[in-house]
Amino acid sequence: MAGNAAVIAVCGHEAAYGRALEGRLAPDVDIVPNGRALFRAAAARLRRGERVVVVPMTLGREPGLVADTARTLRAVPDAGRGAVLLAEPFGTAQHLVAWLRAAAGRVPADSALLVAAPSGDPFEDAELHRVAALVRRYGRHELVEVAFDGGDPGPAAGVRRCALLGAERVALLPASFAAVDPGGAGSVPVADAGPLVPDPALRRVLDERVADAHRRWDEHGDDGITTGLAAADHHGHAHTHPPGEGHGHSHGHDHGPAHEHGPGTGHRHHHHPSAAGADLGIRSIA
Repeated sequence: MAGNAAVIAVCGHEAAYGRALEGRLAPDVDIVPNGRALFRAAAARLRRGERVVVVPMTLGREPGLVADTARTLRAVPDAGRGAVLLAEPFGTAQHLVAWLRAAAGRVPADSALLVAAPSGDPFEDAELHRVAALVRRYGRHELVEVAFDGGDPGPAAGVRRCALLGAERVALLPASFAAVDPGGAGSVPVADAGPLVPDPALRRVLDERVADAHRRWDEHGDDGITTGLAAADHHGHAHTHPPGEGHGHSHGHDHGPAHEHGPGTGHRHHHHPSAAGADLGIRSIA
């Protein structure tokens, strides 16, 4: 998969700091949280003489993961001269809308949708509400609610809310790499419509991000790290291609070297892809 380079998938809360991706990627991919684990994994690969390509495993709700990853990579010894490449993030909020719409398309129209994901900071949680609103606006389901694993409302409360609003059944749409537990039995049946990205598509999109990182270095001498440092200012790299289509061009528990920023840094200025373009991603993941 990696060709002449090692691939590291760096994970934040959207991927349960790596646990949600265990066994789902190619066996030669290192799956680590940001911080010391990423620093050590990259340094070890470099000592073996390998080029390293790091892919931030965010679906668009965790822009700080990209910037934090860039800070960590900048501190890795011998990371210059294209030895370490920071790829564009796995997905953007636009991709997330497209993947959720594809999942919703497999759910009966008379079912309520509960879009659920691990809770993040207030800006990340607000982004999930925006994403869910687009899923409802461009979909066929009248009732689309949001829930947060580890946040408020939780998945069980989200199911109860759907029932109170008249739903006779609920489809749980995970808006992350991690599965979401709806909690105990409620008054209405709950079906799991996940995973959001099936394993074959997961590996294919990862391959594309790695190939793009190589191409960007070969054609422009850009390792992606400088761009990544400012990623939180505009929700990641300027990546608007539908997932799964070729094209030409963390907050972890353990923060590593060169990881210093204040609370909420970079989350106040948001730039979102056009909602009208969200539908473009459906064709590549159907």
